[in-house]
Amino acid sequence: MPPQGYPYAQSGPPPAYPYPRSSPPPGYAYPPSGPPPGHPYPPVPPPRPAPSRARNILRGVYNPLYAAQRTFRPSRPGIVIDPEVRKLQLWRTGLGLAAWVGLMVTYNAIASADDVQGVASERLDQSWTSVLVLVCTFPVVVGAFVAAARDGLRRVYLRRTLRPLGSVLAIMASMGTSALSMAPELAGLRDAVGLPGRIIIVVLFLWSIGFALYGIGLSLVHVFRTADIHEVLPPILAGVLVWEMALLDLITGSYAQVPPGARVIFILGAPVTVTALSYWELHRLRRDHGLTLRTALRR
Repeated sequence: MPPQGYPYAQSGPPPAYPYPRSSPPPGYAYPPSGPPPGHPYPPVPPPRPAPSRARNILRGVYNPLYAAQRTFRPSRPGIVIDPEVRKLQLWRTGLGLAAWVGLMVTYNAIASADDVQGVASERLDQSWTSVLVLVCTFPVVVGAFVAAARDGLRRVYLRRTLRPLGSVLAIMASMGTSALSMAPELAGLRDAVGLPGRIIIVVLFLWSIGFALYGIGLSLVHVFRTADIHEVLPPILAGVLVWEMALLDLITGSYAQVPPGARVIFILGAPVTVTALSYWELHRLRRDHGLTLRTALRR
């Protein structure tokens, strides 16, 4: 029970109780909306224009690595590039090189520090052999892919093969130029051109070597930029290449100093790994982008 004298609550809302509104002091002026006078906002800079073709060519003349990137990396408009697959390919290349060096050291293939140069030369020869095999395999696989296409796609794919063919010719020309510039048979010519000519020859040799070495790596990773033709071609061509290299190693008797069991595991490790990676890349293209070999050929 409420105490005596307590008024019961009235029904409905209580009477309005206006609070006093605070007002600014006399002479106070509200600040105007927008930026203060004399301090305008800085204008938004326009987007930087893309470098012209002449500037790209000039940059490639004095930077062989940039020229190799422009030559051996696919750049077709609208191309699908999966960063996860590219990252895994780089890891596969690094782990493959580490496994190869570890195998050589384990089985005394590298006897001393003097053999390091020979090991590096052998590895470079293997990479160059892979490029040559890829050059021979390239027209067969690409030709079969283009021939199997339907509904007017053959002409489109043939037009897209110009850049991959250009990268093949570029890697062959760079290797030939570097070998020709320092060939012993041309010693008389180098002596005849004088000091300026020798400087030009040395610069051409260094540029060709940098372009060729970096180009070999990019050619093997991007499979001679065959993604410019279609995205399903690089994994297919890479799988064919590694099995050809494994068969070539078995025929030529590579790694003869390694026991037969470890030799078979090492030779088959690369094609099995690359085949699994190629299958996973085709799976991601089908799952995430709807690209399959059947849709590429319209069959």
